[in-house]
Amino acid sequence: MKSAVELLAGLALIVVPALAVSFVIGQPLSEPDGVVLGRIAGVVLLALGIACWLARNESQNRAAISLIWVLLFYDVSVVLTLLFVHVRIALGGIGLWPAVALHSGLGVWSLVCLREVTRRVVPT
Repeated sequence: MKSAVELLAGLALIVVPALAVSFVIGQPLSEPDGVVLGRIAGVVLLALGIACWLARNESQNRAAISLIWVLLFYDVSVVLTLLFVHVRIALGGIGLWPAVALHSGLGVWSLVCLREVTRRVVPT
């Protein structure tokens, strides 16, 4: 699930960065530098999606557990950034609240996964 979300978001930002950004914040990327940064963000999300896909069956692996922590940080950061953008800058597109809800849910999912992993780890 997480890998699919990040892969799709990454592809959208790479292919149509102005439209993808406009969907979430209600303002298109109009300057060339914004489009470039949007595409770079898309590459980052694509890489994150690939990492999630490759680690999907490795719940006891330390690298996979670290990836879950990274994903939790990412989701919390995205939610806080989108809320800041909405409250302080008054930006928001049709996809803002769905994105906040999605990343909130994925953050909770990361917490559940971390709880499950720590339950299975036997103290030495």
